[in-house]
Amino acid sequence: MGVTRWFFEPGHTGAEFRARHMMVTYVRGQLKNVRGSLEVDPADPEKARVEAVVDATQVYTGQEQRDAHLRSADFFACDTHPEWTFTGTGVRQASATEFEVTGDLTIRGTTRPVTFDVTYLGQWDTPWWEDGRDAGPRRRAGFTATTRLNRQDFGVSWNDVVDRGGVVVSDMVDVTVDVEAVLEEGRPDEAGPGKPRSGDDRPDHDQPGDGPPEDDRPGDDRPEEAWPQAA
Repeated sequence: MGVTRWFFEPGHTGAEFRARHMMVTYVRGQLKNVRGSLEVDPADPEKARVEAVVDATQVYTGQEQRDAHLRSADFFACDTHPEWTFTGTGVRQASATEFEVTGDLTIRGTTRPVTFDVTYLGQWDTPWWEDGRDAGPRRRAGFTATTRLNRQDFGVSWNDVVDRGGVVVSDMVDVTVDVEAVLEEGRPDEAGPGKPRSGDDRPDHDQPGDGPPEDDRPGDDRPEEAWPQAA
């Protein structure tokens, strides 16, 4: 088959983070505007290349005052660093569906090496809705990636103290990224990270009237596919 090229579909790809809040529970945030690309040879997945860009300005925690604080210089400094980037530097395949993906993560202008534990969820042919009609099928693949970061490593250092010596927010942050990747068509070599051949103006395929709801699309009863194969 050779190298296949995929783009991360907006609206179905996003990141979630959580950190301890007030020493007792967790606060969670979402970053839904994630663009990216994957190049992989199913026969040699350890040579895969992955890149991603996260729009930090759209952070959402459910509380506008907190979201504004996260966008400020105390945390993400979105005025000067609106995007985070990840560039993969290595892949280790642990099993047919488990991988370790190492790369350079840049947050707030600071770059550090990070390793994600990645689970491959399978791939299947699905509808592809354009202008109210099914222009598919298009092949999609799913992945979930997790890691734990120390925010201090990226200069995200704001904190405050609470009674008895506690802190408002923990240094350690758990991160989960859900990826829905769509196989490129035509000339995928022309597409950059997060920019499929058809361009960023492609329609949102889940807008009302543009196709069936998610529940009517292929579900968990689809046949599992063993891609990539274990080495």
